[in-house]
Amino acid sequence: MEIIQKYFADFSETQVQQLSNLKGLYNEWNEKINVISRKDIDNFYEHHVLHSLAITTQFEFMDGMEIMDLGCGGGFPGIPLAIFFPNTQFHLVDSINKKLKVVNEVALAIGLQNLSTQHCRAEEIKNRKFDAVVSRAVAPLKDLWYWSKPLLKKGSKPNGLICLKGGDLANEIFESGCKPRIWEIEKIFETPFFKDKFLLQVPL
Repeated sequence: MEIIQKYFADFSETQVQQLSNLKGLYNEWNEKINVISRKDIDNFYEHHVLHSLAITTQFEFMDGMEIMDLGCGGGFPGIPLAIFFPNTQFHLVDSINKKLKVVNEVALAIGLQNLSTQHCRAEEIKNRKFDAVVSRAVAPLKDLWYWSKPLLKKGSKPNGLICLKGGDLANEIFESGCKPRIWEIEKIFETPFFKDKFLLQVPL
């Protein structure tokens, strides 16, 4: 938790409590349903929470916006973002229901009122649009954009696909046909873990 407070100092008491409770809850649930690798749980706040919050350093989601977390897994980046933006609505989608069970139970335990979940694939969502889609290390950019584009509202700011990725992205970006904006996360959070990790936005 100290590493979060190193970079973010203006949380409310409620937000601090919610963030502080996450580690224990994920430890408990990870014993039942493996949603975080064993080697990562020891670095939970840096590898999962801080990584998710990289999005907040470049984008501000306005009150009342609706954001979809595509392939949320155990709840990242959606849960940290829902804590950070309590007046923005987050809809977390995953094709694996047991992961959503963890998301729902964690959200309930910390009192998150602005989060909903849906057990499906992104391409199955019909008749609903979002201001932005966020995602973390789910699929190649080409696929993420193909799934996200039909779900995006026009005219929202920020908008488009906002995703966290790592490694050499040159081929992946080329194959996607997209021209994303790119930020190096190690220049935002100066720790070795974030070397070769990037924040991308593909605007609509």
